[in-house]
Amino acid sequence: MNGYIPTLNTRVIIVTGHYGSGKTEFAVSLSMLAARGGLHDYPRQALVDLDITNPYFRSRDRRETLENAGIGVYGSVYKTTVNAEIPALSANTRIPLEDKDCFTIVDAGGNDTGARVLNQFGKYFTPDKATVLAVVNFNRFETRDVQNAVEYIDAIERATNLRVTAIVGNTHLLRETTADTIRRGYALTADLCAETKRALWCICYPEALVDRADIADIYDHLLPLGLYLRPSWLDK
Repeated sequence: MNGYIPTLNTRVIIVTGHYGSGKTEFAVSLSMLAARGGLHDYPRQALVDLDITNPYFRSRDRRETLENAGIGVYGSVYKTTVNAEIPALSANTRIPLEDKDCFTIVDAGGNDTGARVLNQFGKYFTPDKATVLAVVNFNRFETRDVQNAVEYIDAIERATNLRVTAIVGNTHLLRETTADTIRRGYALTADLCAETKRALWCICYPEALVDRADIADIYDHLLPLGLYLRPSWLDK
């Protein structure tokens, strides 16, 4: 697992990102990688889905896959997709946040409005307890250039009173993603990190579409993404 991501210094990882950034795919892929061992030493692992305002591409929709990998899934009161677009959190959402022996990834809302859900869990998200990541896709209109990405990060921080710790570069074109797509995204993400004075946490690539060897020279931390969430009918 060494080389995928920097050393983890907190038990809780909060993942934010605009709609279409690949935030939830990143959260699920990181969870699956961590479940295979080597990324943390905690005896338990969980994914908390706080993205309750978005009815599409929800991490809880892969509950069975995650639970089969030993990952507890928390968040929405609904365990199925029936009525899943109704924003209601389960009472058990705080369980992994309270459990000091549970490595926890939090899939937060997709914009500043959705991310406000984080506020009610603020005591768990102090800088010594949580790392806040912003996933950025420069092929989305809302984050189409560095300035717009800066404005997005500022909006997240204003809405949540949390400081984004680091940036995750995930510039993609869905199934049209190529090595050149990743390279362009890396260059823009590096500029964003310089502008915001944030660390570049990792660069993501879809391992089913891009050969790691073709981008191995751009950055030390390259994280392979699965295609867990995208329904095949969207590609037809």
